Amino acid sequence: MTDESKFHALLRDQVRSEFTAAQQYLAIAVWLDDADLPQLAAHFYAQAVEERNHAMMMVRYQLDNDLTATIPSVGEVQNEFASVEELVQLALTQEKQVTEQITTLARTARDEDDYLGEQFLQWFLKEQVEEVASMTTLLTIVRRAGDDLFHVEDFVARELARGDAADATAPAAAGGAL
Repeated sequence: MTDESKFHALLRDQVRSEFTAAQQYLAIAVWLDDADLPQLAAHFYAQAVEERNHAMMMVRYQLDNDLTATIPSVGEVQNEFASVEELVQLALTQEKQVTEQITTLARTARDEDDYLGEQFLQWFLKEQVEEVASMTTLLTIVRRAGDDLFHVEDFVARELARGDAADATAPAAAGGAL
């Protein structure tokens, strides 16, 4: 594509952000796995796959719209944490940043009269509301549990490990969702 819009450039940058988020969630999951917190680890391993799928949805959009799709390197990730609260706070901060990025993408698509791009992002806006709410709740539970992380493990097993059905309204991911 010769005339790249601001929206298309931001979308390409967002692919990098989504892959970086996936790597950050992997780092969190591995830390939790090493700390013998299997429920929390499984939750964040799943979050990593979800972020990877988001990136690949954006790649599929680029491919379907005859845009240049590239797989970028990812940013640095944090691997060491002082506490479970610290890593959940990092995850919440990350989700809030992604929400701002997706909002900017949607606004840019609208400003550029890119109705296809704007429509594509509606699902991501809805998804970010859910992600921020979920991480906010998890942070609240972690804070309430204090040093008794078994309460957190029980909460994750009971409330977050339900295995919700795939969202039929989700955009397709290049190569298929994992």
